[in-house]
Amino acid sequence: MIEDIQAAIPLGFFLSFMIGPVFFVLLETSATKGFRAALAFDLGVIIADIFFIALAYFSSFQLLENLSNQPGLYVFGGMILTVYGVVLMLKKQKTNRESPDEIIVVKNNYLALFIKGFLLNFINVGVLVFWLAIVIGFGSTLNNDPNRVLVFFGALIGSYFTTDILKILLAKQLKRKLTPARIAKVKKLLGFILIICGLVLIVKGFLPKDKLNPQDFIENNM
Repeated sequence: MIEDIQAAIPLGFFLSFMIGPVFFVLLETSATKGFRAALAFDLGVIIADIFFIALAYFSSFQLLENLSNQPGLYVFGGMILTVYGVVLMLKKQKTNRESPDEIIVVKNNYLALFIKGFLLNFINVGVLVFWLAIVIGFGSTLNNDPNRVLVFFGALIGSYFTTDILKILLAKQLKRKLTPARIAKVKKLLGFILIICGLVLIVKGFLPKDKLNPQDFIENNM
């Protein structure tokens, strides 16, 4: 069990720094809305990951085969990310008319942020495919023992979440330096990144089925 935990912790740390839409939205949320808002968002992301891991563990390779025959899921998720990115780029930051450099503080809706984190992670089919590859790749090294699998992925998620908290705290330090103009630029950049991520998913959806072959995905990523 100790060896499983030792193997899971560095993997969780590494996964926390994987560049994707969630990574950038988490940092933006922390910098513009504060620690609690980012934590609520991140908890939604973590719950989606746990759901994916459970789904991957109980469905395993058969689900990968089904996903390769449903490229429309990539297109659907990509379209949502793209639309969200466009909205984020076009949305204007509210400021005080009498004092343009003053940001209007809007009370955070933590439940909405939690749901946002969950859905933003959930619609990305690539995340599910990734967790399937992790489960299949490490499941054999754990002898498919349910207790060892639980300990391994529990330690992995714990390490992942702890690293996210550190990222949130670091990003929060930028809040005092953010003016409305800088926040607008950050949101435009984030919107652009989300649009790119969405377009990548859409392109994946239109690739030939042999390009979405799960066996190739596992061999190339493990």
